[in-house]
Parts: sequence; structure tokens; C-alpha cells
Amino acid sequence: MKKLSGKIAVVTGGSRGIGAAVAKGLGKEGATVIINYNHSQKEAETIVDEIKAMGSLAVALQADISDAEATKVFIEKALADFGKIDILVNNAGITRDKTFKKMSFEEWHKVIDTNLSSVFNTCKIALPSMLEQKYGRIINISSVIGQAGGFGQTNYAAAKAGLVGFSKSLALETAKGGVTVNCICPGYIATEMVKAMPENVREAIIAMVPMKKLGEPDEIAKGVVFICESEYMTGQCLNLNGGLYML
Repeated sequence: MKKLSGKIAVVTGGSRGIGAAVAKGLGKEGATVIINYNHSQKEAETIVDEIKAMGSLAVALQADISDAEATKVFIEKALADFGKIDILVNNAGITRDKTFKKMSFEEWHKVIDTNLSSVFNTCKIALPSMLEQKYGRIINISSVIGQAGGFGQTNYAAAKAGLVGFSKSLALETAKGGVTVNCICPGYIATEMVKAMPENVREAIIAMVPMKKLGEPDEIAKGVVFICESEYMTGQCLNLNGGLYML
């Protein structure tokens, strides 16, 4: 029996990078995976095929989860089609990096809406059914930038720090109801975005990391599976950053 057999998981932003690794990690452990995407349909369907090849079920559903009504339709469809949601991984995120002096109102609000408000949107619709079944795992993908800050990233840092406070507060409200709420705070991970950086920039980042290497997306997936299995962990931040930031 696989660790997550019988569980229904939703992964937002699950078509690429960390989200794709998480989706496949959950599928590997037997979960049925609902992959949310906004624009990357082809990539999402590729991940679906890879999960099916593992012997687990998977589907891809489009929704702009920064939009409350679109998120409501998406989550309600997932509930209608599968009967429940056991695991909700809020991974969707974007960057619009710019120094504060040059940052536009649109660049601020787009990042906050996509990276933070979207988590309110998904949890608002998914949580009642989790509380009714007295079981749920909500895992919010934050960032080391939300803990330590980042030059030119006031919008991104604010959103990711907001996820930490959101998770701790919601964890207090759901602890007696069988629903845990936790964060994972990745450091610099070897995603397509990081790999596309100029080599000198990437080397400078690696030099800052005590382990002197980038993390792999699979490490975040392993963290998600660990939290899903944990019965006594809630309101916590799992820091997977190679020692870049230590609490």
C-alpha cells in the first residue's frame, strides 16, 4: 500500500517547476492528483501522463486562482468530480521583481493577488469539506525570501511572508478539526527559471548557500509528502534551503 493511496490532492501551479515535482511526488505515493494550471495546458497534460504512468489517477484543470470566482468554480468542480479534497498544496506563484522605487501598482497587486490572495481563495472553498470529513492537509509553498527578504522583491517577500502568518493563524482555527496547515519555505531551487539565469548570477547565488548547491524540486516534493503523513505537525515552516537561512 502506497503512503497516500485513496487521497485526493490539489496542486495549484502544478504544471512546471516545484509544482510539477510536487504533483508527481504525490502521484508516486498513490494520491489522485488534480493539477491546476493557468496558461500552461500542454505542460500540465504532460505531468498528468507521467502520473498515470506511475499507476495513479491525475487530471489537469484550468483556473486563474487569483480570481475568486474562477477559483470557486475550480474547487467545486474538483469536489464534485472526486467527492473530496484531502490535500491542498498552494504552490502557484509569480515574480515581478523591481526595486520599490520603480515598482508599479500593477506589479505589486499582481504578485499579491497570485501568490497570497489565491491561497485565501482556494482555502475558503476547500476547507469546509475538510472540516466536515475531519481530515485535511493544507500546505502553502512560501519562500526563504519571505523570511529573509530579497532586493527588488518587496511584493514577492510580502506575499510569501503573508503565507507564513496566514498558515499559522489558520492552523490555530483548524487544529481541533483534523486539518493541519503548514508552510514549506524553499531556498534557491534548480527550476527552469533559476537555470535560465546568467551563469555568473547563478554562481553568486550558489556561493551564498552553505551547502554550495541549488536544491532540487524533488526535495520540496519529499517535504510535502512528509507533511501529509504527519499527524502532529501544524502551524510550522519546513525550511528546505541548504542552510541559507536558519531560524
